[in-house]
Amino acid sequence: MEGKLYAGEDYKKEFDPQDYLKTYYAFDSGTVAENEILKFNLKNLFQTFSSGGVGGDILIDIGSGPTIYQLLSACEAFREIIVSDYTEQNLWELEKWLKKEPGAYDWSPAVQYVCELEGDRSRCQEKEARLRRTVTRILKCDVTQPHPLAPAQVPPADCVLTLLAMECACPDADTYWAAIRRLVSLLKPGGHLVMAIALRCQSYMVGAKKFFGLPLEKETVEKAVQEAGCQVLRCEYRANKYSHFYCINEGICFLVGPQGPQGLRHPGTRGPAPEGQVTAEGQSLPTSPLKMLS
Repeated sequence: MEGKLYAGEDYKKEFDPQDYLKTYYAFDSGTVAENEILKFNLKNLFQTFSSGGVGGDILIDIGSGPTIYQLLSACEAFREIIVSDYTEQNLWELEKWLKKEPGAYDWSPAVQYVCELEGDRSRCQEKEARLRRTVTRILKCDVTQPHPLAPAQVPPADCVLTLLAMECACPDADTYWAAIRRLVSLLKPGGHLVMAIALRCQSYMVGAKKFFGLPLEKETVEKAVQEAGCQVLRCEYRANKYSHFYCINEGICFLVGPQGPQGLRHPGTRGPAPEGQVTAEGQSLPTSPLKMLS
């Protein structure tokens, strides 16, 4: 085990997507703690994008990493999905799965689990095909910058989704609060911010390398979302921890935040746009094949 704590620019060279996937997303063949957190997120995503009523035209996934599990329920509720990540290697890993290339990660256990939640376990192949059709763009992102998706132009989103990413990307609380404001600025009026956060995270392992985690309390997350202009409609907390030799955290929460103090009842209310953030109203998404922007 290496002694260095990796963060920021280190991700571009030191983060190994395959090691990350094998550790945290082995599903039924993995460790109990990691599986329980994955199932917690999948259940909440299913609830949010089905009976929870969150849907529309555009979903932007910020900090997708090399994973697609977070989109398995969302692809039924949105016409188009934009995925994004800080590192090229994660984007290439995503593209491998989307294009069914050799060596792509096998997400079939997670797909089957979500299909069972939806009531039809025979839909696995149809589910994968639908997700591949729905993802239209693969973009670079950096939430510590004023324009996280620059130089790409994106339309205002009905939903911004981010799972287990912000506490890894932000070096301190001030950066975290600013980053949440930037995410909210990408929303349409009345759009939804949907998040999952590993609370009090200090670090996590990818292979033999230890990566930084920002310790956040549930109350801090809720306040940051509210200050950014969203209501906390739902915040599910569980005391689940990852296996201690993989990740040091204390609990996890899943949050749904409609923009505006009254949420969907006043969809025209917008939170403040940070640092001149441009949301590019009027821009349309390409419906043609995946486009990689670096």
